[in-house]
Amino acid sequence: MCGICGGVWTTRDREIRSNVLDRATDAMSRRGPDDRGAVRIPLRKDAPVEEAGLALGHRRLAIIDLSNAGRQPFANDAKTVWLTFNGEIYNYVELRAELEARGRRFRTKTDVEVLLQAYEEYGLDCLAKFDGMFAFAIWDVKERRLLLARDRIGKKPLVYRMERDRLLFASELKSLLQFDRVPRELDLIALREYLTYQYVPYPRTIYRGIAKLPPASYLLWREGETPVLERYWRAEELADFDGDRIADSALDALRESGAYGAARLEPNGARTDLGSLSFDELAQELRRRLEDAVRIRMRSDAPFGAFLSGGVDSTIVAGMMRKFSSTKIRTFSIGFAERDYDETPFARRTAERFGTDHTEFFVEPNAKEIMPDLVDYFDEPFADSSAIPTWYLCQTTRKEVTVALGGDGGDELFAGYDRYKAVELSKFVMRAPAPIRKFLAGPVRAILPNSIRQRSPWRRAKRFLETIGMDAVEQYLQWIAIYNRSRLDALLSDEYWEEARRQEDALRYEGARPNADEIDCVDFLSDAIGKFNRRDPTSTISFADVLTYLPCDIMTKVDMASMRWSLETRSPLLDPNVVELALVAPLRYKLRGRVGKRLLRAACADLLPDEIDARPKTGFGVPLDVWFRGELNGMLKEALFDASSERSSNWFDRDYVSRLVREHEEGRFDHAARLWSLFVFRLWEARQ
Repeated sequence: MCGICGGVWTTRDREIRSNVLDRATDAMSRRGPDDRGAVRIPLRKDAPVEEAGLALGHRRLAIIDLSNAGRQPFANDAKTVWLTFNGEIYNYVELRAELEARGRRFRTKTDVEVLLQAYEEYGLDCLAKFDGMFAFAIWDVKERRLLLARDRIGKKPLVYRMERDRLLFASELKSLLQFDRVPRELDLIALREYLTYQYVPYPRTIYRGIAKLPPASYLLWREGETPVLERYWRAEELADFDGDRIADSALDALRESGAYGAARLEPNGARTDLGSLSFDELAQELRRRLEDAVRIRMRSDAPFGAFLSGGVDSTIVAGMMRKFSSTKIRTFSIGFAERDYDETPFARRTAERFGTDHTEFFVEPNAKEIMPDLVDYFDEPFADSSAIPTWYLCQTTRKEVTVALGGDGGDELFAGYDRYKAVELSKFVMRAPAPIRKFLAGPVRAILPNSIRQRSPWRRAKRFLETIGMDAVEQYLQWIAIYNRSRLDALLSDEYWEEARRQEDALRYEGARPNADEIDCVDFLSDAIGKFNRRDPTSTISFADVLTYLPCDIMTKVDMASMRWSLETRSPLLDPNVVELALVAPLRYKLRGRVGKRLLRAACADLLPDEIDARPKTGFGVPLDVWFRGELNGMLKEALFDASSERSSNWFDRDYVSRLVREHEEGRFDHAARLWSLFVFRLWEARQ
């Protein structure tokens, strides 16, 4: 696990000087406290590096081969291919054996060299072979091209800035902003998307002119040519079904491309046609793939353990780790005084069942204390409040181990969220006659009691009933949006719209974008949903989350919170072979009635204690509603209404914000998530 940065330039006035490269590299020291490296390479044989060159920077967190044999930036013997790499290639042992069988020889035992030699052997096709989390840059001297690539799910981040005579890249915005002449201009369209989703979706960042490389994508740069941005893996092709069976034409195409089967072949060299398996057969196949995923993610020369929340996913991971370890597995949980948010009793019972060396950390979340550090490290506004407990969990876990396995991905892949059950319920409601639907959305909704409790069934019922009659995309957006369209219209000030249109006018002049008010923040979600339109609505929504919510929220949260404390986190449920199976499995294998994750539960029934299996889904959060009426009330008002700072903007309608605060204080409505989004943005803005 590391941090990478660098760039390529073709004119002297765009040179990345050595001191600037060092500054950008060291801005990511938390990602790699164990070592650093930097190199500058001339772009042309007949010109000095100052005129045209390549710069690569690297910070290392030592996990595999602690000896520094794979010190980066890493080059082949001939110095014709250079690599700077962030992440892990979990199947590097198998890939190394494959490459050795093809005549290649290795001088190190690292996954770094395996990645580089796989590129030399297979070119861009190497990307289909990697089972891992990664973001890397490869400079190919012979091809005279720079390759930037990111893993399928987007576990590891990569941002870049394209200029006329220069391309810059980095793992984090804080690193990229160290390069000369990189402006920090707020992208007001990105702000609107942030207020909708609680994160800034790719390809935008919060700054104009800086982009995120999308998951499962690569960027190719060659001097004098238009850069090429391509996706190398498409989840929608794996999920392309005709009924419950994968379309034969799609399956044949995937087999030919090597995408089907992801990173590894079956032991006998054949691939499993997942679309033809029964529920029990698919559960057995899932178990095999999960065990394989856990086993290869336990490869580490540094101390490792597992997060244990007391939920289904982390319990399965911890149970499987026990099978592949000759010593006690170390597990870690975090507890809170607020009973609704404390899962330690369940985690403790799981630890006792598996005989783990279990550590519990009890914390009293102090937003006043950690928010400045958290906002600074995340680089751009990020309003998922579960970042706070994740932050604490990573901080305390890092005191004991360097690597931790977790259960991320199970809800999106196997229909675990309550909102997927709501989509299913909505299908049945929509079959009712129009008068009944109108009665439910009107009088019935009106008589339901109001509740300010985040997890109240009454609150969820009212949210469900108010969306009756909407199409699937609009309905889902209403459920997940922090600010939907109508609330955004009320929130954003005239000054916001004037400046947003000015920004977009400038870009439209350059042929880049349409008018600001023609850009709909729903597009990011609806585009993802449109990729799976041959599936049922619930599968479509969950798979869209794999392309949107999972990389932009969950993976961002875990990556940034863990890297702040130099802790590597690994997610076996996001192994490419597990993801493939989940995309192929029909919905009835995952969700029936109120029971989600059916296939996952069946595959791992022997690992799930009854009290864990029967538990309702609970989030990993903090009591924002209580905080904003108590300890954070003064800090909230200061952030939202103190205009004394020269950095304070007028993007939000003051009267509307005042109404949100007043309704929340008086207990008339729970606006905690909306206020938190504004609060985080104001804290971020004040620190720019």
